[in-house]
Amino acid sequence: MKYLNRILLVALTVFVGVACSDLDENLRGDFTEEDLTPNNPGLGATPNVNGTIPNDGLSAAYAQVLNGTANHGGYFSITEIPTDEAVITQKGGDWFDGGIWLNMHRHDFRPTNPGLNGAWTQNYGGVTEVNSLLAGGGLNANQTAQLRVLRAFFYWRLMDTFGRVKIVTTPGVDAPQVDRPAVYDFVVREITESIPDLGTNNGYSRLNEYSAYAMLAKIYLNAEVYTRPYPYTPGTGTPAWQEAIDAADMVINSGQYDLDSDFAAVFAPDNVDNVEHIFIAPYDEVTGSGMNFAQMTLHYPSQLTFDLQNQPWNGYSTLEEFYNSFDANDVRREASFIAGPQTDLNGNPILDVAFDKADPDGAPINYTPAINELAPNGSRQAGARLGKFSFKIGQGNEMDNDYTILRYADVLMAKAEAVARRDANWSNATTLGLVNQIRARAGVSNFSSLTADQFLAELGREFFQESKRRTDLIRFDAWGDAWWEKDGHNDSYKNVMPIPLDQINATQDGSLTQHADY
Repeated sequence: MKYLNRILLVALTVFVGVACSDLDENLRGDFTEEDLTPNNPGLGATPNVNGTIPNDGLSAAYAQVLNGTANHGGYFSITEIPTDEAVITQKGGDWFDGGIWLNMHRHDFRPTNPGLNGAWTQNYGGVTEVNSLLAGGGLNANQTAQLRVLRAFFYWRLMDTFGRVKIVTTPGVDAPQVDRPAVYDFVVREITESIPDLGTNNGYSRLNEYSAYAMLAKIYLNAEVYTRPYPYTPGTGTPAWQEAIDAADMVINSGQYDLDSDFAAVFAPDNVDNVEHIFIAPYDEVTGSGMNFAQMTLHYPSQLTFDLQNQPWNGYSTLEEFYNSFDANDVRREASFIAGPQTDLNGNPILDVAFDKADPDGAPINYTPAINELAPNGSRQAGARLGKFSFKIGQGNEMDNDYTILRYADVLMAKAEAVARRDANWSNATTLGLVNQIRARAGVSNFSSLTADQFLAELGREFFQESKRRTDLIRFDAWGDAWWEKDGHNDSYKNVMPIPLDQINATQDGSLTQHADY
């Protein structure tokens, strides 16, 4: 991968940013001036590299994994924006959107939020495709096993996000809404019963025996959460720490996967068949659309930095405290964020001529980790931007990177945590060894001892932008903590999202109901 690190030059490149806001509004809140080295992860001309999708008759179902996983308005949005690692600030009239993303970040979850409906329909769309293929017949044992595990994956997401859902397995046949523990039992049963027929290699982007075990390791790790009765009070569920360890060991002992020595390469535009990938969403700029991170995060004039075919939307950024949780020499910080003064391809500064008048940086774009405020006038260029899945020179709206759903680091950290929780000892030799293996790749020093809070912080640094933070915060009972402009709360019912009102209204027989506290 190539990186562009340049100082500001005398020549200026003028770029007019288009926004919906009143550009002369005075900002409220404080800015922090910072002198940061430009950091544009992945900047380089990477050729398009396609994986060969197997011609196995299962593509219609697997294609559903792309829906909402790495774009705005659905599953990715509702799993990232409410956490301490991502935010969309209101920039005057820009990105207000009726306050839906501000409410989401503040944990003011409302069943009318379209992102919730998007996540619901995206995952049930996957269930529908799987059910259709299974009902069509003519499948061998391996194909059937893959589809059952894939359907379990979609129900895992639904269970994790919404709790009480309907387990529909037959096209056109409705099912009752069941409590979260029943969904957990269904998901685990579908995966474990299918493993004997999965095989070890079904081709690029397909599930196999080891990806099923990796999935189980993560599900078992959250068993104590998933088996809690409503309103999901912490400590009331049934843990499955040993089961998580055993599932993780099946992957680790297989010898099929490893940590890539180059962290950034795991997420690059040419990351096809990376040694760390266990289960991915196979995005492709031509044949697998739906990955839009460059558009979602970059400021308008950053179009010139990467010669993008279309102007970005200036939405997502990370929180200052989260950015600062990385050591300065942690390679994951440089690989995960775009920060500092920004230039065009020739090293010339890029400008926002409609810059915020209160911004001490003026027109030159400088992505400062500090953000003045969440709303109503968040700075147009504040916040380090999401750069982990790095951008290709000249790319369009659709990115070429494969999105990591399960990777080898997931399995190592799942085992490390399960051992620590089983033994009630975060500094045991196994946990320390696994965590330090991850940290060694990141170029940071080993831990000699660990606490639960340190482990949670390490999860954040390793898995930023991979839609895992919400689940991790809930498991560590940190979901209700206060951060930045989000107040703390003790509302355990918020460990699940409300059932989308559109879905309740569409179910005219009343068989789909809302959680009591929503």
